[in-house]
Amino acid sequence: QAMRTPSRNEAGLELLMEYYNQLYFLDSRFFPPNKSLGVFFHWLVQLSPSHLGHHKQGGRARAEPPGYQELLPRAGAFNYLKENFSNAPSLDMSGASLNMLVRLMIAQVQECVFEKMTLLRAQHDFLARLQLAQEAARVEGAYSLVHQTMTQAHVKDYVPFSWTTMVHVKSEHFKALSHYFAAIALCDCPAASDAELPEHEKAFIQFHVTMPEGPSLRVLLQDPEERRKLGKAHLKKAIMKHEEAMRIHGLCKILRKMDILQEVLSFAHKRSLSKYSEIDHEEDFFETGDAPDILPKTHQKPEIKSPNFSQVKVTDLFHRLGPLSVFSAKNKWYPARRVHLRRGENGFGFTLRGDSPVLIAGVIPGGCAAEAGLKEGDYIIAVNSKDCRWSKHAEVVQLLKSTGEEGVEIIVITLQGSEGPKAADKKTAAMSSCSGMLKSNKENNRKSLMNSKSASTLLVWSKKSKRSKKSTYGVPFTAVGDNEVMY
Repeated sequence: QAMRTPSRNEAGLELLMEYYNQLYFLDSRFFPPNKSLGVFFHWLVQLSPSHLGHHKQGGRARAEPPGYQELLPRAGAFNYLKENFSNAPSLDMSGASLNMLVRLMIAQVQECVFEKMTLLRAQHDFLARLQLAQEAARVEGAYSLVHQTMTQAHVKDYVPFSWTTMVHVKSEHFKALSHYFAAIALCDCPAASDAELPEHEKAFIQFHVTMPEGPSLRVLLQDPEERRKLGKAHLKKAIMKHEEAMRIHGLCKILRKMDILQEVLSFAHKRSLSKYSEIDHEEDFFETGDAPDILPKTHQKPEIKSPNFSQVKVTDLFHRLGPLSVFSAKNKWYPARRVHLRRGENGFGFTLRGDSPVLIAGVIPGGCAAEAGLKEGDYIIAVNSKDCRWSKHAEVVQLLKSTGEEGVEIIVITLQGSEGPKAADKKTAAMSSCSGMLKSNKENNRKSLMNSKSASTLLVWSKKSKRSKKSTYGVPFTAVGDNEVMY
């Protein structure tokens, strides 16, 4: 029930991540990868303005832009859904819609970076004004991309008209701001000195998409009249874009009700008009040219933060079933078998390998284990009613060692397809051959045992202190692999 109504805070986010992490275990445990049917969900999708925007507060300069840290994780979440979710039950979760939402988050992040720069940059520094203009151009480019995505066929009918209009208004507004700050840099900032000129030239070469027509760059930067002419052209374009933003704003009834938005657009427009009137001279007989577009550039490129599901640790609800690498839906098992073993003079007659669960790596033909029905490839899941799915190798060995005269009852399961009949026959034949070699030439086998390079540890449990003639110490090393122990 808590999962259906998570709280809107960090605890709610952790609950959602915990739930999501449990889905991995659920899917791996019970849904085979080769089957199309997976976990079935009833999706309840809801996107509200709190998911899509950020309420800006205050005007103090901070280390990070307002909303920066909040919007990037949202972009990462939408991007994660886009890359990992298929068969969308609604347009909210379609790839086109999620792509649009990711771009919308990035555009707002870029706007936050611009707002930060307006608070930190010096008012009359030429290079700072150029950077502000390029940041505004970058925001305009981001919102233009969002607007293009919103007007695509698969998204156009789904996205509210007010959203599309708002994004279009912002695109035109920030384009106007980029030209306004370019004009401020040219008209309000002092001309470059000889010492500053190389740095200003380098910045100005990378400022416009195409270089403006007129005098050389050196003359343009040092001649106040040439700077005023180019600044006037930028202001003219800024005013045109401000008016276009206000026109688009007036087309939407919902946006017209937003007084604060109308005030922002009107203030920016009046500011550009005032500056244009200030630098416009009656004796200007030249025709104001068309200012080139400004090359977008940012000093803080946003990086999408994908959800970090590992930060919320969860315990598998089905932990008691055993390790997921073995006890999962990708494996098929034969029914569990109960096997009763009595230890003979030569031990149980099998080799063990691995942990959690311990694997029967080999069974000696004619031994106690073979007669009881144990097979190579069986997994020991219980010893004398004690669950051993998660038991280490040494723990299982200790349980087997502690058996008395009555023997031991173990429960084993076998993986289907773990070893084909032919492979099993070959293994049995090899072990039978080794046993025959032992009987016919015991001394040669003892010598081979002493000279072997890949010596594995061999253990035999026997009531007698001395090895009998049929001791498993005589089995050649070719019958026991590395990291295997014989019992």
